[in-house]
Amino acid sequence: MQKTLAVFGATGHQGGSVIRNVQSDSELAKQYQIRAITRDVTKSSSTKLKEQGIEVVEADANDAASLVKALTGCQAVFIVTSHDFMDTASTEREITQGKSMADAAVTAGVELIIFSSLRSVTKVSGGKYQHVGHFDAKAKVEEYIRTLPVKSAFVALASYMQNFREALVPRPLGDDTFAFFNCMTPETKFAIVDVGDTGKWVAAILAAPEKFDGEFVAAATEDYTMNELAEIMSKASGKTVRYNQVPEQVYRGFLPPTMADDLVDMALYFQDFGYYGPNSNDLVSLAPQKASTKPTTFKEFFVQNPLVLD
Repeated sequence: MQKTLAVFGATGHQGGSVIRNVQSDSELAKQYQIRAITRDVTKSSSTKLKEQGIEVVEADANDAASLVKALTGCQAVFIVTSHDFMDTASTEREITQGKSMADAAVTAGVELIIFSSLRSVTKVSGGKYQHVGHFDAKAKVEEYIRTLPVKSAFVALASYMQNFREALVPRPLGDDTFAFFNCMTPETKFAIVDVGDTGKWVAAILAAPEKFDGEFVAAATEDYTMNELAEIMSKASGKTVRYNQVPEQVYRGFLPPTMADDLVDMALYFQDFGYYGPNSNDLVSLAPQKASTKPTTFKEFFVQNPLVLD
């Protein structure tokens, strides 16, 4: 009998990738039917899922009853929580919502929770960096899920390659030269992943849930220094791209006030402790082997998504 996999954030980057990868895997497609969970079943992205023959149900992360109803009859669930950098209350809300989703899964009889997690920056740094709410919130939810009577696995995505075509896109300096800026040293290693590959790690977990039970799985393709990232972007764009380290206070001034503490502490945490903490290098080097199929490299990403700088 076919099982049902519930996917939160089904119309977003991570959830959408999970759906695509499960459906494209011949074995998993036989084992699982998808139930997409979204806040609004009437929006166009939800309609597109329905047109693909995917069951789409509505649930609100702030409404426990709606969550239990949406998860009833499911054997596995992929949970991703959201963070609003512009809202100072977002961290606590993300924790509350994540716990509610996990509780609903247990109440509904779900057998496997796959949670999109991250490290606790506050804990890894020994309290040195306490403002990286979007990391700490997910870590607290993971900690809570580990106490529940259910199998669980945790997928921790590296920084999205997509950021280098959006928020981190190199800016023009003049004379056909471009740069991206941060307060990290040029030697800082930066773990990256194509968010469209999220489902490759989730698919691997679904294929062998016993093997991955309780595991924290880094979802990363590679890690590069800032200068190495600049070199790859130079070759991809045909323009000269540099990394410019700026003082912490200057970098802070580039950011919206509600985001500054979070993003500055995050950068300094990466510099001092690595993306995944002290064992970051080992986790990143092993990460591609834990995916169901080969994840996209940074060079391949720009072949698929050309970097146009002007």
